[in-house]
Amino acid sequence: MSNIVAVAQKELKSYFASPIAYIVIGLFALMFGFFFYSLLIIFDRQSMQMGLGGGTPNINEQMIRGLLLNAAVIALFVLPMITMRTYAEEKRSGTIELLLTSPLTDFQIIMGKFLGAMFLYVAMLAVTLIHVALLFWWGNPEWRPIATGYLGLLLLGGCFVSLGLLISSLTKNQIVAGMLTFAVFLLLWVINWVASFTGPRTQEILNYLSITDHLDDFTKGIIDTKHLVYYLSFIAFGLFLTMRSVDTERWKG
Repeated sequence: MSNIVAVAQKELKSYFASPIAYIVIGLFALMFGFFFYSLLIIFDRQSMQMGLGGGTPNINEQMIRGLLLNAAVIALFVLPMITMRTYAEEKRSGTIELLLTSPLTDFQIIMGKFLGAMFLYVAMLAVTLIHVALLFWWGNPEWRPIATGYLGLLLLGGCFVSLGLLISSLTKNQIVAGMLTFAVFLLLWVINWVASFTGPRTQEILNYLSITDHLDDFTKGIIDTKHLVYYLSFIAFGLFLTMRSVDTERWKG
C-alpha cells in the first residue's frame, strides 16, 4: 500500500510541478462557474413566474441536477488533459524503463497513477463546493441528491481516468493520447443517440453502454446497484487492460 501511495504522490507532484494541474482546475472552475451563473439566472426567473402563480420551485430538480450534468460535460473535455501524460510522457522521456525495472509491481504502478489522477479530479470537484455552499447559504436545497450526484461524478471520472490510462499506455505522444482519449470518451457519451434507430435488443445494449445514462439517476438522488456495478466494472476492466498493456511493455523492454 505504501508503494501505491508513493506513486500517487509522485504523480500529484508532477501535475502541480507543471501548469497542467492549475490549468485544468482553473478551466473546470471557470466553466462550472459559468453554468452555475447561467442556471441561477434561469432558476430565479422561473421562481418569480411560479411565485406569481402560487407555486414553489424545486432548486434540486430545476437547477442543481442540471448543474451536475453540466459538470460531467466539463469533465469530458478536461480529463483527457490529465490522463494523456500518465504513460505517454514516461515513454517520451525514457523514464518508463526506470519505472518498470523498479521494485514495484504493475498493479502498484497503475493504482498509484490512477489514484494520483483521481486526487486531482477530486480537487477539481472540491472547487465547485463553493458554489453549492452559496446555495445552502441563500436557499434550502436537499443535500442527499447533491451527495449522490457528486458520487456519480466521482464514478464517472473514475471510468474516464481508467480508460485514459489505458490509451496513454499505448502511445508515447501526449497529443495523440489526449485526442484518442477524448474521441473514445465522446463515443461512450453519444453511443445511445442511435439507439432509437435500432432493434429493441440492440437499443437496450446501447443504452446500457452509454456512460451518461447511468449518471442520470445519481443526479436525482437515486443509488441503483446496476449503475454502481456498471461504473465499478468499467473502472476495473479499464485498469485490467492497462495492466496488460504495461505488462506487454515490460516484456518488450
